Amino acid sequence: MIDLRSDTVTKPGDEMRRAAAEAAVGDDVYGEDPTVNELEAAAADAVGKDAALYVPSGTMGNQIAARVHTDRGQEALVERESHVYRYELGGFAQHAELQVRTYDGGADGCPTPEQVREGFVEESLHRPGTGLLCLENTHNVNGGVAAPSEDVAAAAEAAHDLDVPVHVDGARVFNAATALDVDPADLLAPVDSVMFCLSKGLGAPVGSMLAGTESFVEDARRVRKLLGGGMRQAGIVAAPGLVALGNRDRLHVDHERAERLAAGLDALGDLSAPEPDTNIVLVDTTAAGLTAAELLDRCEDEGVQGSEFGEYTVRFCTHLDVDDEDVEAAVDAVERALSR
Repeated sequence: MIDLRSDTVTKPGDEMRRAAAEAAVGDDVYGEDPTVNELEAAAADAVGKDAALYVPSGTMGNQIAARVHTDRGQEALVERESHVYRYELGGFAQHAELQVRTYDGGADGCPTPEQVREGFVEESLHRPGTGLLCLENTHNVNGGVAAPSEDVAAAAEAAHDLDVPVHVDGARVFNAATALDVDPADLLAPVDSVMFCLSKGLGAPVGSMLAGTESFVEDARRVRKLLGGGMRQAGIVAAPGLVALGNRDRLHVDHERAERLAAGLDALGDLSAPEPDTNIVLVDTTAAGLTAAELLDRCEDEGVQGSEFGEYTVRFCTHLDVDDEDVEAAVDAVERALSR
């Protein structure tokens, strides 16, 4: 089975398993796990921030950031199709007691400075005030598109002019930096905090990183404990994360394979698959006369798995467990599925 449902389905290889088995460990709640400490330092350096915190999941990282940056009852400006809005169970309301105000980020998911200013609510006797601007890069629902550095910087500048901090859900931010051919630290320099996943694209079996200033991370560590994320001998799972950081340099391979996959599917005639920015391929099934669910059922019978991303939209995601032969085989399998 060729599994293109997500880049989270990768299996740890021998190097990661050895790293886990041989990791030096200690009690991380006491700050005594040397492997976690090494990972946090390396992660902070990778995104150009002062400090970083190891968290069990990307969702927890985003939720911690919202809690640290804001006061109860404030508003968070979020993109209307963003992960924090669609896929985190209303966490901003449940964990940080925020209400959200959405903006339409367009093709790349990033708001214009005008949208930031229009969405801003000044605190008053009757209004809670805007406490956070949340960006997403790459933008998952829009097909893994990468918001350019200048757009991120302009949005962040507009927010900062209004004394609003900026957090980036950067689950796949290294994919964004690769697609844009920029240093991740430069891309993220204008923002206050960023979460990125070790288990999406980079291949770690578990874990994400939350990075920002030292004071932000100090507060985040306390909230992580509150949410049940304080781990003990976590070096066993952090060690594969250190290996995963090295996979940043090969993400362009996933992007190239996604381009070939999209081109092959688009050439079948009954599917529309625009060229992707990164490793996510969105396929419109309308012309084939099939819903996404119907096509995926047929594809699975032919040995390929994908994700339903709308009534007539399928998502295929390339990753380090997918090679060139798998891409070609996937196109042939989808062709067979269409012909049934």
